Amino acid sequence: MAQLLLKGHPIGNFNGVLFDKDGTLSHSEPHLLELAECRMTTALDLWIATGRSPHPELRTLLSRAFGLEKNALDPGGTLAVAARQDNLISTATVFCLLGCSWPEALNLAEACFERVDQAAKASNRSSSSPLLSHARGTLQHLKGAGMQLAVISNDTRSGIESFLEDHGLSALFSSCWSADDQPRKPNPDAVHELCRSLNIPPKHCVLLGDAETDLSMARAAGVGIVIGYTGGWARQPELPSADHLLADWKDLGIAATP
Repeated sequence: MAQLLLKGHPIGNFNGVLFDKDGTLSHSEPHLLELAECRMTTALDLWIATGRSPHPELRTLLSRAFGLEKNALDPGGTLAVAARQDNLISTATVFCLLGCSWPEALNLAEACFERVDQAAKASNRSSSSPLLSHARGTLQHLKGAGMQLAVISNDTRSGIESFLEDHGLSALFSSCWSADDQPRKPNPDAVHELCRSLNIPPKHCVLLGDAETDLSMARAAGVGIVIGYTGGWARQPELPSADHLLADWKDLGIAATP
């Protein structure tokens, strides 16, 4: 076990650390804001393509569904926290509220997301958001102390693996749990399965995340200590289930070996 330090103060001895990705390891907000705008613009185009007149409420409802607030994201909102499929369903629900049947609404939402995905591929834009400041050094320090590191995210497995590869972090991580795995987070069994893959009991692990759903999941799963990361968003998330709050990765460290 390694002794974990927060701002130089010991907070416990652990064998593994479980990390959320978006908003915890990666500075995802600019990318997600761009994604939201692309999806809303495309949704408006598809709506008009059905022969309907432009609806004054469509952009407003989509903005609320995605969790957009004055050029920032709600860190607990759908786009920031939920999986792609959940965001697709919320988009289809907006179409339904404006008069579409569910089959038509679902088809429109799927067409919207697919068109945006294809446009991103055609432009060769990287899908990986930049690392948050000081994250790399902290990860290297934790791994160097013998701790096992894993990602638990509602991104796809390919998305997680691409993110780690793009930033040269793949060798630091032992495992991941994604939206492709069952059960998905925030089911506590997602934590149990990930810890089983690491061969570490949950009580000997730390979970770091930026969403209350992640932290309450970790508590229910019996994780040893729960740390809320607050430095990933313009609007600081509210994380009442956290044992500790962390605003900058440089404040997390390992005690020196005697």
